[in-house]
Amino acid sequence: MNLSNVDLFRPKWSRAVQDEWIRSLLENRPDLKPEQLERTRELMDLHVPDALVTGYEELIEGLQLPDPDDRHVLAAAIRGCVDVIVTENLKDFPHKILAPFCIEAQHPDEFILHLLDMSPSAVCGAADRHREALKRPPKTLEEYLDKLAATGLTQTATVLREYMF
Repeated sequence: MNLSNVDLFRPKWSRAVQDEWIRSLLENRPDLKPEQLERTRELMDLHVPDALVTGYEELIEGLQLPDPDDRHVLAAAIRGCVDVIVTENLKDFPHKILAPFCIEAQHPDEFILHLLDMSPSAVCGAADRHREALKRPPKTLEEYLDKLAATGLTQTATVLREYMF
């Protein structure tokens, strides 16, 4: 969400995508309550009012992906007129299927690297605001960058180290 504030891209999501991240987070973080994450969903929708994509459901049946359960993501991307689907699940969004829709799948690490190329200062500022918002426990810059790397943002952490130290 901090990156969405730097005006380098316009995030889009659907209710189904939000349901997926909430379900996944609750599985991995039993300390969180569904009500907390529903509040986060509401704040996301308020923070980026034009991000919620609707009216894509009719497209789902006509789409083919390796995992049929991911068709809603592509349908929402088409309806939302996005250029990039940001996902760690690249194998289920093959280029040959996305290309006719002028959509590309990118790993979050690659996506953030592109943002860093466009505006290093804006991305560094967003990362610093994100780090400062972490209170339980607070993180030093080194701890924050280590955490980014541990979650799969290895190249991003490396580039941010160069800019932020």
